[in-house]
This record gives sequence, C-alpha cells and structure tokens, in this order.
Amino acid sequence: MKKSTDYIMTTHTGSIARGQELNDLLIADEAGEKVDKAKLNDLVDKRVAYVMEKQRWAGIDIANDGEQGRVGFQTYLPKRMSGFGGESKRPYGQEWVQLPLFTKMFMARIPKTGKVFGCPEAIADIKYTDKEAIKNELARFKRHAAEIKPPFPELFFAEPSPGIIGCTMLNAHYATYEAYLDAIAREINYEYKAVVDAGFILQIDAPDLAMERVLLFQDKTDKEFVALTELHIATINKALQGIPRDRVRLHICWGNWEGPHIFDIGLEPLLQALYKANVGALSIEFANARRQHEYAALKKHKFPDNMILIPGVIDSKINLVEHPEVVAQRIETAVAAIGDRQRVIAGVDCGFGTFAGWEWVAEDVVWLKLKTLREGADIASKRLWGKKAAA
Repeated sequence: MKKSTDYIMTTHTGSIARGQELNDLLIADEAGEKVDKAKLNDLVDKRVAYVMEKQRWAGIDIANDGEQGRVGFQTYLPKRMSGFGGESKRPYGQEWVQLPLFTKMFMARIPKTGKVFGCPEAIADIKYTDKEAIKNELARFKRHAAEIKPPFPELFFAEPSPGIIGCTMLNAHYATYEAYLDAIAREINYEYKAVVDAGFILQIDAPDLAMERVLLFQDKTDKEFVALTELHIATINKALQGIPRDRVRLHICWGNWEGPHIFDIGLEPLLQALYKANVGALSIEFANARRQHEYAALKKHKFPDNMILIPGVIDSKINLVEHPEVVAQRIETAVAAIGDRQRVIAGVDCGFGTFAGWEWVAEDVVWLKLKTLREGADIASKRLWGKKAAA
C-alpha cells in the first residue's frame, strides 16, 4: 500500500452515483423483474469507464470502479451466495422513530432505491456459489484502468465486512450469531482473495463497527456495543486469512444518510477495537459536523505505527463544495493527530452512491468535491513538504 511519501495522496470511499438509467436497471434486476442483461452489462461497462475518467480528471490518486455494477455495497451478495431467502426484519434507527418530520422529509428525498431494509435473511447454510461474477467485475475494472493515462498510482476495490452482511441479512438459521458470522467470514474470503490476487488494494466497508449502535444494536449499552465491535473485528481478521495486512484498508462510518446522527456512539470508545484489525489503513469519517472533533481521540489513543490514516476530509452527504483551504486544514489536522505526514491519505467520509438511488449529492457536484479534494491536498502538500504535488 502506497504512502504519501512526496505529497498528500487522495482517494475516496468507493461508491459513486450510477446515473438514473443504470439505477433503474439495477433496482429492477434486484426486484426480480425482467431486465435486458446485455443492455445492463453494456451500461455498467460504459459507466465504469466514465467514472474512472472523471476520477482522473478530478486528480484522485487511488481510484476504483465506482461500484457501478452493484445495486448496493453489500446487498448484491444473495445473487452470489445460496442459503438466503425470506425477508429480514431490521429495526429502524431511533432518529426515524423519534423525529417524524425529519422522517417524512427523508423518505421524500429517496423515493426509489435498492434494498436498504427488507433484505433476504439466512435460512440455510450459506455457500458462495457464483464464482464468476467477481472475476468479471475485476477483469472489467482492470481493463478500464489500463486505458487511463497517466495511470493511477494505485487502485482499490471495495467489499463488505462480514459484520455488515450479518447485520443487514439477518440470521434465521444458525444456532448463534457468532456461528453465522464465522460462516460469512469463511465464504466471503473468496471475494477478498480475488481482489488481492488481481493486484488491487482490498477495502472492507464496515459500517457495522459504528453505525449499528443506532440500528440493530440500539438496545445495547455502549459497553455492550464495543464488545460486539470487538467480535466483528475478530471476524474480519478471520475473513482476511492468507491476505497481507498491507494490502487491506478498513472503512468505518456511522451511516451514510443526511440526518441528525444525535444517537451515534463516539469514536474514542471504539478505537482500541479498531486498532486490532489486521489491516494496513483505517478510513474514518471526520469531515461532517458530527465527527470533526474526533481527532482528539487519535491524540489520546496513539494511532498504530503500522497503519495509514485515511481521514474523511470531504462530506459525502451535503451538496456544498468544500473550499480547498478547508480541505487543507483538515488534512493538516489529521497529520498533527498522528504525527506523520506520510501516513495520511486524504479521503471522503463515505460513498456517494451507497445503494442505487441512495444519493444525497448530485453527480456533477460529486466531481467538484473530488476536485477540491485534490486542490486542498495540493495546498496541504506545499505546506507540509514545502512544494506542490506533481500533476
């Protein structure tokens, strides 16, 4: 995994808006409607090429395929794994229950999206069966990456954590939750290894490590939730068997929706558990107004010497484009928090298209946000290294 050896490198969290036509096709396909598969595949191919060109335009260093072919960052898996059926009865978060006017506005803004709630549940032993889909995704990504000039310094590919799979596709089969997590870890290892074997950095998306405090585990105390986070980290480590830690980065977030987030757990209680992950980098939200103060936790609990920090310095939930100087100051705060400019890569709080149709930021604004990320990183680089980053 590359470090910011000469300048602050930039990346993002993975998902990017898919466009209305692809959104509609992916949602219809997930719903079991008849879809022209050739048209769907062609559109995914064109969108991957497009978002990679736009990432190059914006100045992103460590890019991906924008997750264009997936209806959701984890909800695509029942199409590749047997053992799922029925419907998970997942609880709504406290802010949707306690703030009805917010909920009404929220629902109006997202009239049609891929499944966020109501995903299938585990009703039998789960087994990873479709081993060609991930190969096709990675081959398409590699093909389009080869067409980008100049090439990206590094490429990453996002995969869901065992915990978020288990928290959204609930267990109705295994004797214990722990047994279910173990089964997920065993099966998802195939996709994890495929990504690394293809030469990409593996990003594990794990909102379960923070977000689930206000969703599936909202009845738990903070102490009980931290214990669950430790279990989920241990499960991630099981799923990473045989994969070098320096080829893996872990994304942690508190839920990618524009809302109050007043019930979120803080970062500090979670840090010691996060530090136990066998990964080379932690990607953590810091840009939005509920998380900007959390750098203090990194100063209080020393960031591991063998990890890179990918701080969110761009808010993925608002259409306001950050000023480059604001981005630069956020990057400098991150560097000060861990004391090493080379182990900071500037990132984004979360994805811009977590599920098909689940978009808070207009696509034309997304590209401007990624461009200002580069501009802010250049300003910070000049101050941290005494020079401007190379184009």
